[in-house]
Amino acid sequence: MIFESIIIIVYTVAIILIFMYALAQLNLLVNYLSSKKKSENCKTFDLSNPEEIPYVTIQLPVYNEMYVMERLLENIARIDYPKNKLEIQVLDDSTDETVNSTREHVKKLAATGLDITHITRTDRTGFKAGALKEGLEIAKGEFIAIFDADFLPQPNWLKRTIPFFKNEKIGVVQTRWGHINRNYSLLTKIQAFALDAHFTLEQVGRNCKGHFINFNGTAGVWRKECIIDAGNWEGDTLTEDLDLSYRAQLKNWEFKYLEDVETPAELPVVISAARSQQFRWNKGGAENFRKMLWKVIKSKNISAKTKIHGLLHLLNSTMFLSIFTVAILSIPMLYIKNEYAHLRMYFYFMSFFVVSTIIFFVCYWFMYRQIYGSGFKKFFNYIGMFFTFFSIAMGFSLHNSIAVIEGHIGKRSEFVRTPKFNISTLKDSWKGNKYLRKKLSLNVIVEGILMVYFAFGLYSAFIVGDQGGDFGLFPFHLMLFIGFGYVFFKSLASKV
Repeated sequence: MIFESIIIIVYTVAIILIFMYALAQLNLLVNYLSSKKKSENCKTFDLSNPEEIPYVTIQLPVYNEMYVMERLLENIARIDYPKNKLEIQVLDDSTDETVNSTREHVKKLAATGLDITHITRTDRTGFKAGALKEGLEIAKGEFIAIFDADFLPQPNWLKRTIPFFKNEKIGVVQTRWGHINRNYSLLTKIQAFALDAHFTLEQVGRNCKGHFINFNGTAGVWRKECIIDAGNWEGDTLTEDLDLSYRAQLKNWEFKYLEDVETPAELPVVISAARSQQFRWNKGGAENFRKMLWKVIKSKNISAKTKIHGLLHLLNSTMFLSIFTVAILSIPMLYIKNEYAHLRMYFYFMSFFVVSTIIFFVCYWFMYRQIYGSGFKKFFNYIGMFFTFFSIAMGFSLHNSIAVIEGHIGKRSEFVRTPKFNISTLKDSWKGNKYLRKKLSLNVIVEGILMVYFAFGLYSAFIVGDQGGDFGLFPFHLMLFIGFGYVFFKSLASKV
């Protein structure tokens, strides 16, 4: 019974952690809905007055972006802002032939009167954080706008964001990500679904109550003074944006989130690219939890509620580890439940996971409705999307749990950028992308084994106990079977 007791304890802890996270999401939903009833009156710069127009530097950190570099530069060149108050830095750490083509393109744009420079480094120390820091040293702007290579801001983007810096307490203005290839495939739809939840429910829900939010690495503007005051960019985590965001807010800088300003971008269309992005985000989140835990707890400048939301925010990625733990132990728990009749009441009590799923379902519906609209047909489509998303997210739980564990134990790894494809329509293809890796990882093999493991879980529902089976966990195991199966076969297909 000792082994069974250990399983029950670990399973219980993981279930409770997921439930706590679900309650936090529910609180964010309440915040989000209440924010819609408020009308904000913020003082802003009057950009029609030349004396109020501040100097802005746009930083474009890029690395081997053969497929999107031209699109990026042409788009940024269309930004509508006074040329005498605008500087563009192309922070190019590339190691391939794009260095030369980018240099030539920058020269052509500079010849039109645009203040644009091509900045290269001899090594990639600090990766993206290092490039941003080096560019900051010579930046002319009082405010620093940052765009990754796959982002396509509208021409009026600066005019919709810069005015809010009239409030001298604001250190960052962050905008919502859009998705130019949302409907390209099931994979892009699922990624868009997850990101939409973050950029509506979470960012608004935290920001409207003064809780910590994060600059999302791109599609936002920093006050230069804020970056320097917070300690500047540091490359000791894989999510330098989250790191600097927390250091700035711990020094009482305020962040402004603009849900109504959408900045379109391209989602990864190949699962290996999505994997590298997920790994970096989840490991970076765990690294920042280690780095920021005691700073948040000890801070005297923030409320207890903000501390709780901040810690749960930093633990976002660790939820994958909790989900993976619950998934793996759910099959032994099925047998324990039917072997020890006296524990049945415990299992009824531990229906937290069902309650958590219902909470997530309700929270995400409001997000979905905000973007797609309401009505019976939309709700029916949402049900299918939610359970597809939930299944595939669980299919990523092994991969993301490894990232989280590495982050928590302090294992260092290189900043692996997400390959870009310049794909915006269904006719575009990712085949032949030179940046894709063809090597099959061990993780993919284990995900295939897990698919079989949860198929056994489905079979177990029919044979456990003496009452004709137990189907309480059947839907859960079905989603896990579908999720790991999708990730496994999609990963194999991407290597062909």
